[in-house]
Amino acid sequence: MARITASVYTSHVPAIGAAMDLGKTQEDYWKPLFAGYDFSKQWMKDNKPDVVFLVYNDHATAFSLDLIPTFAIGTAAEYKPADEGWGPRPVPKVVGHPELASHIAQSVIQQDFDLTIVNKMDVDHGLTVPLSLMCGEQDPKEGAWPCPVIPFAVNVVQYPIPSGQRCFNLGQAIRKAVESYDDDLNVHIWGTGGMSHQLQGARAGLINADWDNKFLDRLIAEPGELAKVPHIDYVREAGSEGIELVMWLIARGAMADVAGGKAPKVAHRFFHVPASNTAVGHLILENN
Repeated sequence: MARITASVYTSHVPAIGAAMDLGKTQEDYWKPLFAGYDFSKQWMKDNKPDVVFLVYNDHATAFSLDLIPTFAIGTAAEYKPADEGWGPRPVPKVVGHPELASHIAQSVIQQDFDLTIVNKMDVDHGLTVPLSLMCGEQDPKEGAWPCPVIPFAVNVVQYPIPSGQRCFNLGQAIRKAVESYDDDLNVHIWGTGGMSHQLQGARAGLINADWDNKFLDRLIAEPGELAKVPHIDYVREAGSEGIELVMWLIARGAMADVAGGKAPKVAHRFFHVPASNTAVGHLILENN
């Protein structure tokens, strides 16, 4: 059967993608951040998955205020990088895995989660920046991402948005879905977005490094309790856009220990501020 062997957590700041695309990764401002992903790129090569299930949020590219799905799973064969107003990122198209995606949709819906099924969409920096950080720079004409990707978009832009508990429970349903797939596939699940940041209002530029690092501690050691944290705590402590962190709970809920298995191994942990007025957190957990 298919199995989830690891979960990856990372911020998806658009300026990170721009720094890579414009050749600025070795500049003084950016160098410490990218150094934090050197281990991750090698780890990705050493632990190459067959499929990545990538949880992210769309930034008004595939969806808009006209149509706001709470949870949307991509079931297409491929996805083009989106034009977010300054042209698409110069990265390869994303190859999907329609068979596994359709199976997950069927299973998760039968577990009473209502998913929107998306057969065609472009993917923005929320998905391509994590791929770039974990896989390195890719030439869109010659290269390709190392493996197929299933995009899973979560609404964390327009309230009402799903609770941390709902996201954590959904991760458990996704794990069950993957494990009921007949083919022998090594699957990674990624949770992206965050950490603390606020883009507007009187608190624009807010970063709360202490809260972020405590979140990482709890994500590792007590995810079930972390899932109970209400939205207001995220907004108060991590800023209005810090609510993106609930998406990390989807990936964490899919790990084996949540279903009674052994605690995961912390393969890598990294935290850096700032990156375009955002706190960047990163974590790799391996199932034992």
